[in-house]
Amino acid sequence: MDQDGAIDVDASPRAPLPKLKSVINGGSSSSLSHPRKTEGRSREEADVDRQTILASCDFDSLNSDGGPGPKKSDQPLLIPPAYTTVLISNKKTPLNGFQKLEGVPKLYTYEELAKATGSFSNKNQLGVGGCGQVFKGEFPNGEVVAIKKLKYEAGQSQAEMKAAQLQFEVEIQTLIRIRHRNLVKLLGYCNDEADRLFVCEFVPNNSLKSHLHGNGNSIVIWSNRMKIALGTAKGLTYLHEGCNPRVIHRDIKSENILLDKNFEPKIADFGLAKDPSDSTSHISTEPKGTFGYFAPECFNNRQLTDKSDVFSFGIVLLELITGKPAVDDEGNDRINLADWARPRLKQALYRGKYSVLVDSKLQKAYKKKDLARMTCCAAACVYKPAKFRPKMSQIVEVLQGNMVRKRIWRRTDKKFLYDGSPYYSSLPEGSSYSSYKGLISHCWGAY
Repeated sequence: MDQDGAIDVDASPRAPLPKLKSVINGGSSSSLSHPRKTEGRSREEADVDRQTILASCDFDSLNSDGGPGPKKSDQPLLIPPAYTTVLISNKKTPLNGFQKLEGVPKLYTYEELAKATGSFSNKNQLGVGGCGQVFKGEFPNGEVVAIKKLKYEAGQSQAEMKAAQLQFEVEIQTLIRIRHRNLVKLLGYCNDEADRLFVCEFVPNNSLKSHLHGNGNSIVIWSNRMKIALGTAKGLTYLHEGCNPRVIHRDIKSENILLDKNFEPKIADFGLAKDPSDSTSHISTEPKGTFGYFAPECFNNRQLTDKSDVFSFGIVLLELITGKPAVDDEGNDRINLADWARPRLKQALYRGKYSVLVDSKLQKAYKKKDLARMTCCAAACVYKPAKFRPKMSQIVEVLQGNMVRKRIWRRTDKKFLYDGSPYYSSLPEGSSYSSYKGLISHCWGAY
């Protein structure tokens, strides 16, 4: 790379392939000091990839066959009485009694949660989602938590009510089997007949969206932006590559990235999550999520993969770099960040002119090498077609400086930064640029 940060494809030697053990864990290497032994077979006979992943994941619990999270039950369930046989990392045999297990979500009564939130008062409401309301709660012991309550609305149709219930159930069933420092942690739940609630850790520093695009004067310094990008990438790497079955989040956006007091990110809101089976590489689905973060293939062939999350994460990277929202209303115009950033990315990546792209609030207080790495990651995630997008584990390695940038974005990849990309590339072969404009207009109308 030259002094201005432009790409020089011959400047760096080829880096080794990333090691998953360094990227899936939330950051601690101490978990590798006592690797788990596999009963009935030697370490050499064990599945190397699986053991590497398990050794590096930040789990609170493991199931009896060594896989992350509780076993899948053959019986349909809403809340997990069937998960009582979950093994904790320091336990060797299943225990009887759901409430006695360390790390297994606690069962709360509705009265406990109502008291903690002041009868779900408006002053304690943190937000409203598609299927529920989120409240801040405090228990008698002083513990502060976030409580999500299934939302029932007057005039809600039976179909709408069932959809909300399903989304609520999906979020609980996803949260109960994932453990990572960059994912919001489930603490407990309540299932008193019609009253369905769950309790999560309280993340005190609001969302990334509120800091980047809020009405206050908050300025996220560059080191925190790098921390947020890397932590979110690690959380997604765990979901895509480290847990079993894998999880596709489907709604990655700055609003769903919560920040603690040290600006460590935690991915939240798993209501739209999907568990693709190991035997399929993609699932067909209706477009879900938030416009501005939608992967273009979701509109065309409705095929959803983990690469759809990669695209959404790329948009978040563009927000971190530029300080601009995914969709910006300026006067009567609605500006899509992916469209706005494309010509500026060309200038930054190929001429070293990052000033046309980077957030002016930073006042040039950033490291050019870090900025160049993050910019390459954003370009590879957003503008490459789905099959060429990098894995999240590769993104982690590039952000950390352990993998050269050209492994995910080469000089010849400039061909992907053409007028109309990334959405124009999702149209059938032979479509015109006017078709691209029609697609965008249709999307605006839908949202």
